[in-house]
Amino acid sequence: MRDGFVKVAAVTLDTKVADVEHNKQEILRLIDETVEKGAKIVVFPELCITGYTCGDLFSQDILLKESAKALEEIASYTDGKDGLFFVGLPYVVQNKIYNVAAAVCGGKVLGMVTKTFLPNYSEFYEMRQFQPGPKVAEWISYGEEKIPFGPQILFGCKELPDLIVSAEICEDVWSPIPPSIQAALVGATVIVNCSASDETVGKDEYRKRLISGQSARLIAGYVYANAGAGESTTDIVFGGHNIIAENGSILSESERYTNEIIYSEIDIERIVSERRKNTTFQMQPNQGRFIQVPFSIRKEETCLTRKLEKSPFVPEDEEQRKRCCEESLTIQAMGLKKRLAHTNCKSAVVGISGGLDSTLALLVTARAFDLQGIDRSCIEAVTMPCFGTTDRTYRNACTLTKKLGATLREVNIQEAVRIHFRDIGHSEEKHDVTYENAQARERTQVLMDIANQTGGMVIGTGDMSELALGWATYNGDHMSMYGVNSSIPKTLVRHLVQYCADTCEDKELQEVLNDILDTPVSPELLPPKEGEIAQKTEDLVGPYELHDFYLYYMLRAGFTPDKIYRLACLTFEGIYDKETILKWLKTFYRRFFAQQFKRSCLPDGPKVGSVALSPRGDLRMPSDASARIWQDVLEKIEI
Repeated sequence: MRDGFVKVAAVTLDTKVADVEHNKQEILRLIDETVEKGAKIVVFPELCITGYTCGDLFSQDILLKESAKALEEIASYTDGKDGLFFVGLPYVVQNKIYNVAAAVCGGKVLGMVTKTFLPNYSEFYEMRQFQPGPKVAEWISYGEEKIPFGPQILFGCKELPDLIVSAEICEDVWSPIPPSIQAALVGATVIVNCSASDETVGKDEYRKRLISGQSARLIAGYVYANAGAGESTTDIVFGGHNIIAENGSILSESERYTNEIIYSEIDIERIVSERRKNTTFQMQPNQGRFIQVPFSIRKEETCLTRKLEKSPFVPEDEEQRKRCCEESLTIQAMGLKKRLAHTNCKSAVVGISGGLDSTLALLVTARAFDLQGIDRSCIEAVTMPCFGTTDRTYRNACTLTKKLGATLREVNIQEAVRIHFRDIGHSEEKHDVTYENAQARERTQVLMDIANQTGGMVIGTGDMSELALGWATYNGDHMSMYGVNSSIPKTLVRHLVQYCADTCEDKELQEVLNDILDTPVSPELLPPKEGEIAQKTEDLVGPYELHDFYLYYMLRAGFTPDKIYRLACLTFEGIYDKETILKWLKTFYRRFFAQQFKRSCLPDGPKVGSVALSPRGDLRMPSDASARIWQDVLEKIEI
């Protein structure tokens, strides 16, 4: 449970219809297995003690009594077992049979959640045997104790107060207003569902979207356990399709027709953080309608099995990645198209270096011009060779410009920079920050003046990763009239350029784009060594794949530095050692806080993904905020 992670399990057992003893023994066996694997919340299918498909056998007194007896034995068996378990059974209250999910922990039945919506259509006829649950939870006698019975019950963890569990049963989540909605609004962070949903062609995808969507709508974890093989196949077949979701993401999903257990870890801290940020998620006072029942589990470190993507800004799935790239390029181009139309600009000026960022900016500008119906020749692509320019990047800049149909303009800035050095009394041999920034600011001056000449606008090329680290020259490449890449992280920049290379039909354009992709990332502000790039950005500020990982989980997820470190060590195991990860994480926080003043005066630019750094949008942060408490956490980390 460290860092808010709680291991959960969705279980499908090998059911025998109406064989309560067999099913009970299977449940006991699987309780042991899930506890051994460290699961704290374990969910079994609907009516699993008897089997869902008993039909009119549910009216048989012997089946009902044996089922109730089995629940007592299951509850007793959990004494000393560390977990909260949900099992389904038919249960009689005041001569009515209810479809319930019993919550069991520490040797006791804590409560019984009743099914609210009973399907009575197509292959379902539950109203023939069962009674809908009461409107409001009530207390019933269970042995020598009183337990809550009904739809509105919350199970709260003493050791992790934000872990609040609510249950619903199968059809409940398919209804227009599922009970889980109100439960989430009064505090439930994890919803469990004991289900018996049969299989028909295509139903699995609908079910998956339903559970994923519900977890997103509620900003919650959702654990869905489904009946599987073993249920009667007289008229229907069950596939045991189990799903664990968190805020719209599928964390784990079972293979159908296998009767398996799936596990994952739900991040309670992130759920709570997302709810805090989302102003439309309006928590409601309980007003006494929900009964709150405490439960206790041991607080211990959760072994993480859930997978975190190395590049959270870039989808791993190839088809999703293609859609992401196309959508990103379209949003960038549409943003620029609007700005061109509003300003009545017929020209755009792009500083083209032969690097990734300027390449992407030029590609986006070309798209925007096509959308606006302006000839690409009105794009002024300006190459400005200076002390650090290599033949490779110069050649690629020129070729790219010509292949895209833009107008190439070359302005060698060496002499202008030398004059500037003379004016301020700076030696050309002193390769310090002044040496570098003088070149960057001269380039910006050239671009701005050409924009004035042509009645156009300067298109910014800097990306979001550089903005996060402050890796830009203030009033140099930091400045433009519209920054098309301002919310594109470096890890995505590469994929966008690759996508353009893969989808263009011009072989020469493809070749130059691929060579640009193969070129080391560099500002080219220091003289080359033997004709090769001497200044590699990632050697100076650290790997961008690490920084993008840090940036995403700091801003999007609100994780603490130690949590980010822990997850980075797991995610990049075998790629970077712990010392390296910690070194660059310290660099990230130091630079992120120190460089906010550059982000506070950013030019306009379109938001593309879920994270952006615009001071007018996603990040309202004072430039003089202290990083001390974040840095203190990092200093306490022991490797």
